[in-house]
Amino acid sequence: MFIQQMQVGHMAVFAYLVGDPVTGDALVIDPADNAHEILAEASKNKLRINYIVNTHGHVDHIGGNAQMKKLTGAKIIIHEDDAFMLTSTPASMLRMFGAAQSPPADLLVSDGQIISTGNIELKVLHTPGHSPGGMCLYAPGCVFTGDTLFVEAVGRTDLPGGSWQTMYQAIKTKLFTLPDDTKVLPGHNYGRTPTSTIGHEKLHNPSVR
Repeated sequence: MFIQQMQVGHMAVFAYLVGDPVTGDALVIDPADNAHEILAEASKNKLRINYIVNTHGHVDHIGGNAQMKKLTGAKIIIHEDDAFMLTSTPASMLRMFGAAQSPPADLLVSDGQIISTGNIELKVLHTPGHSPGGMCLYAPGCVFTGDTLFVEAVGRTDLPGGSWQTMYQAIKTKLFTLPDDTKVLPGHNYGRTPTSTIGHEKLHNPSVR
């Protein structure tokens, strides 16, 4: 599985290009901005983007959906509980982030479902708390954690629909039960390093002890 981590947008968002080198099929996780750079990376690696997957519906993660969909025709996937956010970002927020309103979702997912492209399969782990439909995406060896789990930190829970207790339980029961050597691929470049592991976070994340 090909994985390229790319910092995009104004809030140090990590977008991820995830592809199958054998079939050339790919998806992009949270293409917040810099669509042409993401597409250049895909072209360089002979990948075609079939899906846009949003870990949640906040504007700093979905701001590039419209352009990415226009350029690729890719289908937008989001958890069913955050689907309403795609088309309801206030105009003031769009201006603040220099973003366009996202098109609506093409496919909605829920906990335990599999998102697949080529031979890649990502399992949806519903991890609400940062937002009602926040989700992480797991494949053996790695987990894309969106704004649920960062490197030695966690996502904020003071936004509408947020809940610290809900997030804490999700991290403990959905993420900290994964193998310790699972690579953590967070939604923002907020840590000392761009990635971590579940084992490291269990020992060193001060927010989840």
